[in-house]
Amino acid sequence: MRARHPISHVAFGRVEKLLGKLTRYNFYSLLALRYLMAQPLTSQRDVETVGSKGVIKRNEYVRIITRALYSLNYNMTADLLQEESRIPLDSSEVKLLEKQVLDGNWEESVKTLCTISLLDKATRSLASFLILEQKFLKFVRMDDNVLDALNVLRKEIVPLGINLNRVHELAAWIISPSGYRNTDQDTEGARSEILKKLLNLLPHSLVIPPTRLESIVEEALDLQRGACLFHNVFDSDLSLYPDHQCGRGRLPSSIKQILQVHTDEVWFLQFSHDGKYLASSSKDQSAIIWQVMDGGKVSWKHTLIGHQKPVLTVSWSPDDNQLLTCGEDEVIRRWDANLGQCLHVYEKIGVGFISCAWSPDGRVILAGMTNKSFSLWDVNGAELDCWEENTLRISEMAITDARDMIVSICRGDTMVFLDWEEKRCRKVIQEEEVITSFSLSKDNKFLLVNLTNQEIHLWSLEGYPKVVARYKGHTRSRFIIRSCFGGCEEAFIASGSEDTQVYVWHRGSGKLIQALDGHSGAVNCVSWNPVNIYMLASASDDGAIRIWGPDPRMDHYGFKSCT
Repeated sequence: MRARHPISHVAFGRVEKLLGKLTRYNFYSLLALRYLMAQPLTSQRDVETVGSKGVIKRNEYVRIITRALYSLNYNMTADLLQEESRIPLDSSEVKLLEKQVLDGNWEESVKTLCTISLLDKATRSLASFLILEQKFLKFVRMDDNVLDALNVLRKEIVPLGINLNRVHELAAWIISPSGYRNTDQDTEGARSEILKKLLNLLPHSLVIPPTRLESIVEEALDLQRGACLFHNVFDSDLSLYPDHQCGRGRLPSSIKQILQVHTDEVWFLQFSHDGKYLASSSKDQSAIIWQVMDGGKVSWKHTLIGHQKPVLTVSWSPDDNQLLTCGEDEVIRRWDANLGQCLHVYEKIGVGFISCAWSPDGRVILAGMTNKSFSLWDVNGAELDCWEENTLRISEMAITDARDMIVSICRGDTMVFLDWEEKRCRKVIQEEEVITSFSLSKDNKFLLVNLTNQEIHLWSLEGYPKVVARYKGHTRSRFIIRSCFGGCEEAFIASGSEDTQVYVWHRGSGKLIQALDGHSGAVNCVSWNPVNIYMLASASDDGAIRIWGPDPRMDHYGFKSCT
């Protein structure tokens, strides 16, 4: 004897309990109960729902599970579930329609479609068109059936009043059917594709999509992830077993290393795109390349000597094999990142450089100069173009990954997006205060802007630019303070501060999550490792670089251990 399926036991438990009480009802009560049972299922909420909140209809719940089982090729289990729950996945009309379509019985398919009562007029017309088109093409393929095809077109397809362009194409095949006859359209595979298109037209209450359960679960995970203030894990680490919740233990909050090789203030630092290297620049006229080891330890690799003035910024090539260093009002040097050797010096008589950037293909270098002009160079040192803009000193610039726009600060409180080819302004962002620095998100859809009023604004660049978040808490009064995107899917914003701390905000909500204490001077720049989402670096006037990582005393939920 087959054992009772657990789903059957749970689902019908309350029904059995209600039936056990029938003996207490008199004749009129039984009549009343019979009337209620004849009403739509929505009136039987105590019986027909599952879950503590009573919002999940049992019928829908079981059908979605059945569909998921079939999608996973657990066909026997799906058949058993339908048998024991007495809830069929599809109605008899839908099953018949599927069979008729797969058999190529288009005449009967149209009739069956008319018996399905839950279709609105638009859906019924689209589905009918799809079936009648096959009926028409069946006649076109057959010799001496042109009149039958014409009748289908005139009397059945045209009255639907839809897809007129396709109707004209079908009419052309009546005049010259040879082109269609040479194509093999009436195969089992072709009919399966027609059935798939047909079922996609029907409402989900009739035909449940094969991935419906996966969609529901993924949406639930997305909601949990979005509500998690400290979310900083890869999707591969998510689990369906517990409700998802991260704690501070997922964020870089503890000093892992203090790198003290520079002999003066450290002004800038940046991780390579692959996260394996870190480059820093200093007032001591040098830049340093650091290597990130497999275990997360950062070690010195090369000190780049050659500048005669403080080094303002560094910029990694797209393939991370080369590095640009820009001296203050001086020259730009291009280095072999693996060997630490200078490959070329870019200079212009009477003009100094103050910023630099790579084109996405690594073939062109963009430079900002002290005379308020831009300059383009090929890697071998030939100047390709030079033009002036109505700007202040071009201390910040970037090139979008699509190589279609140059982004730069213009007139203090304005940012300009220049067309790469024509060098014309395509977009302008007007800020409330003077802009000190900015950074683009990895997908180039957002812009992070640091202002003199001690605010950081997040701009959405899609469509008409607009501020979507503001971050406050850090201090800035004299120096250029830089911020960055970071963490899993760049869900966090980090920034330096003149009060010696590193600040981290939740990007979406704008809420300040933590202020990291450790430096003894102003923190000028921060950089979040793009690959190791638990690693953050900060550069300070105290001459040190601090590497931050998760606190080992804190678990993933943010609670400190007793040890």
